[in-house]
Amino acid sequence: MNNNFLIPANSKKSMLLFGLFNKFDLILFCVGISVTLLLLLILPIENIVVAIITLAPGLVCSFLVFPIPNYHNVLTIIKSIIEFYTTRQKFIWKGWCCNDGKGEK
Repeated sequence: MNNNFLIPANSKKSMLLFGLFNKFDLILFCVGISVTLLLLLILPIENIVVAIITLAPGLVCSFLVFPIPNYHNVLTIIKSIIEFYTTRQKFIWKGWCCNDGKGEK
């Protein structure tokens, strides 16, 4: 191959379980589904409000671990957005007119 090395585009996927999930994602998903199954056994589902309350944990957890492009799931993008807006952003200008604080000697 002419001594060229090409990094595959999906090299990060090998670090994820099933190519999509972290351990935390699978734990979150399993807990949400378990709580939903437990609520299905406990609550009498006679009207739509109780059905929505019963299915909510599983639906919310499924939404959070749903894979999306450029991030491995929705939870990751939500964490990235929160981190971006809550941390102090410091952008250092390295343009053509800046001498990085170093005086010319």
